Amino acid sequence: QVQLVESGGGLVQPGGSLRLSCAASGFTFSNYAMSWYRQAPGKERELVASISNLGKRTNYADSVKGRFTISRDNAKNTMYLQMNDLKPEDTAVYYCRKELVWGQGTLVTVSS
Repeated sequence: QVQLVESGGGLVQPGGSLRLSCAASGFTFSNYAMSWYRQAPGKERELVASISNLGKRTNYADSVKGRFTISRDNAKNTMYLQMNDLKPEDTAVYYCRKELVWGQGTLVTVSS
C-alpha cells in the first residue's frame, strides 16, 4: 500500500535550519508530483511547496519563498524540504502528500 513517512522535525531556534524528509513506498515515486503541507495550532492546513515528478518544476507559498527549498531524489524514493532562517510562525506539523495520501506528519517547533 502507499505509505509516506516524514522525519526530521524538532525544536530549533529562530534563524536556524532543519531538513525534513518524506520516504515514500508502495508506488512508482518518479511518476507523481509531491507536496509539503503544514498545519499550525488552531489553523487550517496549508500548502508549503510542491514539486513535479522529475523535480523540474517547484512552487512555494509566499511565506516561505527564499527560505525553503523542496527537492526529491527519485532513486531513493524520498522528498525533502530544506528550511532555513526559520521563524516562530513556521511552527507547525509538516505533512507530505501524494494526491489523496498523507503522511503522519512531523512536528517543527521554532522557539528560543
